[in-house]
Amino acid sequence: MDLLLVGSGGREHALLKALLKSREVNKVYCLPGNAAMEGSRVKCVPIQPKQVTEIADFAAFHQVDFAVVAPDDPLALGAVNELEGVGVPAFGPDQDAARIESSKIFAKQLMKKYHIPTASFRVFDRARDALAYVKTCPIPIVVKADGLALGKGVTVASTREEAVRAVKELMEKHKFGDAGSRIVIEECLTGPEVSVLCFTDGKTVKPMVSSMDHKRAKDGDQGLNTGGMGVIAPNPFYTEEIAQTCMETIFVPTIRAMEQEGCPFKGCLYFGLMLTPDGPKVIEYNSRFGDPETQAVLPLLEGELLPILMACRNGTLDTCEVRFKNQASCCVVQASLGYPQAYETGFAITLPKDTETVRYDAAGVKKAEGGKGLVTGGGRVASVTAVADTLDEAVKLAYAHVDEIAFENAYHRTDIGQRALKGE
Repeated sequence: MDLLLVGSGGREHALLKALLKSREVNKVYCLPGNAAMEGSRVKCVPIQPKQVTEIADFAAFHQVDFAVVAPDDPLALGAVNELEGVGVPAFGPDQDAARIESSKIFAKQLMKKYHIPTASFRVFDRARDALAYVKTCPIPIVVKADGLALGKGVTVASTREEAVRAVKELMEKHKFGDAGSRIVIEECLTGPEVSVLCFTDGKTVKPMVSSMDHKRAKDGDQGLNTGGMGVIAPNPFYTEEIAQTCMETIFVPTIRAMEQEGCPFKGCLYFGLMLTPDGPKVIEYNSRFGDPETQAVLPLLEGELLPILMACRNGTLDTCEVRFKNQASCCVVQASLGYPQAYETGFAITLPKDTETVRYDAAGVKKAEGGKGLVTGGGRVASVTAVADTLDEAVKLAYAHVDEIAFENAYHRTDIGQRALKGE
């Protein structure tokens, strides 16, 4: 089989490695991929994720057998619709179903209509109305852009001044363009956060191992929100009892709700959860594999990934076995100093080869001038993921190898997994 994989980050590198485990895979086209992903069976093609028509045309011309669309933007733009329209079967939700991530307002209204537990909220179309609300609403409060904002369109405001600034940045200064033209303001939930990725074919739901993301740039969960600085899996706060509650009150009801709305969801549905004193509640949905959750979760998957993805697309997930190892993983991201704000790129980088227990997934890397070697080309440059029998061992192993991803101005958090280990 010839496959097509859309995306270029650490998530896509992890997906690529999992897909290449299938013997029937002959070649994988990565659009655009990154320089570290190229290999004897992998070809990177300079077509960007938002170029959904060009992606479909390429897939049709090269007679691709199956496509995997990983990032949020192409899903929201209808990449799966385009691919299926030219006869290429694709993993991922169509454009209507992808609204569960591309519109926070759609997602919140869906949860309200179908009684799926989430934070109470208000929707605002005008800045003056939102600003009037934050002058009197309970604090802390959460301000969210309606649309996609690179995972950074959310502000947890602990003061009214922060809330006012967040509203103005989104609705008046247009920090994230049209994504912030409408916003959601919701109550601030408290409790441990849990990420759960789920395979689904629109009817059957099969959760993956749970995880805990670390979004803040600095140790101690300080600093700005990022795309994610590290992950541990499984999440020790997510017990079997809580998992059952989530399946009954959140996962299955969400899939049924999407089906009722006429936009059944097929693909990977990411549930961002908060384990509140009142029970688990949804913070957000993502319409795809998380990043860097994927880097921590996929190494724990037993068996091949490709048959599961094809079953999600074909509506046969109920016949497909999905199992995970009884082990733990820790992923630490090596970023460029200054990320998620201003940072320098172009530094030579050393990226080690994977071992049985430690793997390295590249994101912001590109070929050096002249084509020899790699240099940094982004904020989140690469990540190391270690697998061990216990979480403590996995964390220690990851940190023993993170500095092997070597480049000038490298930066990483030093406390990934500590909150979980301490039971905080």
